[in-house]
This record gives sequence, structure tokens and C-alpha cells, in this order.
Amino acid sequence: MSHQENLKIIAFVGLAGAGKSSAVEYLTGKDYPKVYFGGIVLEAMTKAGVEHTADNEKVFREELRAREGNDFIAQRIIDQINELEKSGQHRIIADGIYSWTEYKTIKSAFPGELIVVAIIAPKHLRHRRLNVRPVRPLTDSEANQRDWAEIENLEKGGPIAIADYSIINDSDLENLHDQIDQILDHTDF
Repeated sequence: MSHQENLKIIAFVGLAGAGKSSAVEYLTGKDYPKVYFGGIVLEAMTKAGVEHTADNEKVFREELRAREGNDFIAQRIIDQINELEKSGQHRIIADGIYSWTEYKTIKSAFPGELIVVAIIAPKHLRHRRLNVRPVRPLTDSEANQRDWAEIENLEKGGPIAIADYSIINDSDLENLHDQIDQILDHTDF
């Protein structure tokens, strides 16, 4: 499928607690539509009548990948992006490219349109954020386990390492927003 020349997709990648959700919220607050990778699994869980817990989500996601392929989430996201583009949306936020497979699949579908932004924060700061977040807080031990699982099982490091832009999110929200705005200006988003 050929894409409009002015289609642009921004995807934020990073380890847990880096600030991806804050970046996505900032841009959806500016009325950019988003596609949500995690939503694909949650939607499938709801259809299957499975309770939304972290453990159930992990098991369900792995079963879906085994049954439908490692790129099944990315394939459904591509469909959603194409639908948004057909409806006249040309600036889209992709919330949650996790694995190297998902990155390659999305990049292949939108080679010139995808802009990947890595959000990076020091480990101690990420873990502190995870300790105090209101939804699903994690202990230091759980945060370490999550980091390792994301790097080893989800191959989350690849998209972070190969990102088009990097933001160091070690300050406040205003600083994060300023860095995002600079990237938007630079990429004509």
C-alpha cells in the first residue's frame, strides 16, 4: 500500500519508568490519535473473558505470540494505522513498540514514515518512578526483574538502541515536553 507523503508516525520506546506514558499523554493532549500496542492484548483478553491482571496479560500475550506469530500485535497496529490514515489522520502516535520483531515489522510497513524516539532515564530514577506510580507500583526487585525480562524476552533493547532520536528524561515534565517539541519541530511532525 502506498502512503501519503505527509504521513508521520512517532513511536516512543524505552524501559519501564523511562517516561513513555508521559510522552504519549503529552501528544494525545495535543489531539494526535494513537495506536496502543498493549491495547491489542487487553482487547483480546476481554473477548476471551480473561481477567486483566499482570500475570494473565503476560501469559496471554505469550500464548498469542506462539499461536499467531511474534509480529501479530504489529500486524494489527499496521491495520489500525492504515485505518487512521484512510480517515484523514496523518500524524499518529504509536504507543508501545516493545520487541525487535515489532520494530522491524512496523519499520518495514512504514519505512519513511516511522520516527522512533527512545526515552532514557537512569536506572535508579526509573525504579524510583516505578516504586511510587499509582498503578501497578513495583519494588526494586520487581523493577530489576522487569528490566531483565524486557531486555532478554522481549528484545526491547534493539528499538531503543536504533532509535532516530533519544531523550534523556532525568528532570521534570516541562523538560521532557521541551525535548519532545524540539523533535516535533525537527521532524516536521
